[in-house]
Amino acid sequence: MPKGKYYITSESVSEGHPDKLCDQVSDAILDDVLRQDTRGRVACETFVTMGLIIVGGEITTTAYVDVINLAREVVKKIGYTHPKYGLDYQTCAILNAIHAQSPDIAMGVDKGGAGDQGLMFGYACDETPELMPLPIMLAHKLVKRMSELRKDKVLKYLGPDGKSQVTVEYINGKPKRINSVVLASQHTEEILDKSGEFIKASARKEMIEKIAKPVLGKLADSKTKYYVNQTGKFLIGGPQSDTGMTGRKIVVDTYGGVVAHGGGAFSGKDPTKVDRSATYMARYVAKNIVAAELAKQCTIQLAYVIGKAEPLGLLVDTNETGKISDEKLVRLIREHFDLTPRGIITELDLLRPIYGKTAAYGHFGRRDADFTWERADKVDILKKAAHVK
Repeated sequence: MPKGKYYITSESVSEGHPDKLCDQVSDAILDDVLRQDTRGRVACETFVTMGLIIVGGEITTTAYVDVINLAREVVKKIGYTHPKYGLDYQTCAILNAIHAQSPDIAMGVDKGGAGDQGLMFGYACDETPELMPLPIMLAHKLVKRMSELRKDKVLKYLGPDGKSQVTVEYINGKPKRINSVVLASQHTEEILDKSGEFIKASARKEMIEKIAKPVLGKLADSKTKYYVNQTGKFLIGGPQSDTGMTGRKIVVDTYGGVVAHGGGAFSGKDPTKVDRSATYMARYVAKNIVAAELAKQCTIQLAYVIGKAEPLGLLVDTNETGKISDEKLVRLIREHFDLTPRGIITELDLLRPIYGKTAAYGHFGRRDADFTWERADKVDILKKAAHVK
């Protein structure tokens, strides 16, 4: 663990952020396939810009998927229901450019092999109840609260697009206080001052009091700095101000930059794609190791090649916090976890339409029964095998 004082920063984005909108459309299509055809193969990508959504990729399935209406429902649910937000679910154009999966890929996947090559990381640590890094958990909770207050009409002036960022001060490896918080939310004109160039000080204060402070609690102090719509205003947001694409928020989706990332995105991919399923498995393994108190933190790296079931590589790094050696942990993992694609899908029950709700506010650290990779059900087995009480 690092010594002395240092700072770690993580960001999150709201469900109305253009990239997250695309993730949700892609996963809505995946869910609709899995409802009808658990053997369906999906690699769905979405692109959005002002007034236009393009859905593309490769899908092979016996199901009928109404791509255009599914996309409209996602946009509506997020809150893009009026042209003033830069996108209207009723009038936006939607193009469907989906085709079938390559038979060359299917040939290796059908026999139980991985759907691609690549490396995946999982992580857990003991600094939050969710066994996640504190900065990313706070960042997610801020944008989630921002969305809840918007939808509940507590802060009626907020729009769907938004971001958060949290910088946490650590001393000798432990989080001590929040150094700074960034809140950026799209809004309507009603909170602008007479000049029309800046949001009113009263609105800024209200956002801090109602969004930030209930989430941050005692970790925020008199020296915590707040940056709220720092340019002065955020009238133009969503796809009107920024294009969006599936898979561009991979660090937001995982651990907020605290550990390495293999580079593969999740949304729109069925669980034969190890980019998604093996990353979920790596989190499951790491979380159970930390929950079993075999280490205070644990990073898992897996590596696969297309068409082969067993991983090419398995790395465990507890950063010298383990009660047993990393080498012994590797042996325990191989003994008690099936790391083949079929084994992962079976263990985590991944052939279900559960993916839409993963597509915003992070794939990890969530208390939801459908997030099976968040279970800590191997704790007793690991403790016994490691001979640790």
